[in-house]
Amino acid sequence: MTDATDSKKRSPRSGIADLAETLVITLFIVTLVFTYLLRIASIKGGSMENTLMHDDKVIVNLLDSSAENGDIVLINAGDSYTLEDDGTVRKGSGVGDIIVKRVIAKGGQTIDIDFTTGTVYVDDAKLREDYVKLGLTHADGGAFTGQYPVTVPEGYIFVMGDHRSVSKDSRSSEIGFVPEKCVIGTVLLRFYPFASFGAVN
Repeated sequence: MTDATDSKKRSPRSGIADLAETLVITLFIVTLVFTYLLRIASIKGGSMENTLMHDDKVIVNLLDSSAENGDIVLINAGDSYTLEDDGTVRKGSGVGDIIVKRVIAKGGQTIDIDFTTGTVYVDDAKLREDYVKLGLTHADGGAFTGQYPVTVPEGYIFVMGDHRSVSKDSRSSEIGFVPEKCVIGTVLLRFYPFASFGAVN
């Protein structure tokens, strides 16, 4: 006669198999999450200082590519989009890289920049940009020189870095307007360095 308690005992091999199965399932779930839902990005350069610093690590929400004004977004800047004299969009060579910038204006909105005072206006309203390093926007990258104020075409956004004196962004002829379809996702939070862990805005 077999003891009922003995029948419930499991061999060490069974425990190892259960652990291996749990690890495989966990790895599978993590892979799915970081393939379709989230992405880890490393910040390179100083164009988003002091909001994001060089070598900061952030988590990007891949499901949120709606790009609202003020959002910090991950962008595929493979091509540039500027304006012809007749107002049509001209496609050109971009920086050919993934960049992180802040959304300043969306399709249908008009943006104006006073490069003397460093003031940015959207639909004639002066932006309060406490996040801007040094608080000024002086550099003109040549994308829309002589065309400001400029209306962002539908389906595009106008982006800028927070460190305006070094950022290559929509002011640059190498970027210009960014198609909404080129927005990879919205930056959710910084997780490294650990001392700066938290939401990014």
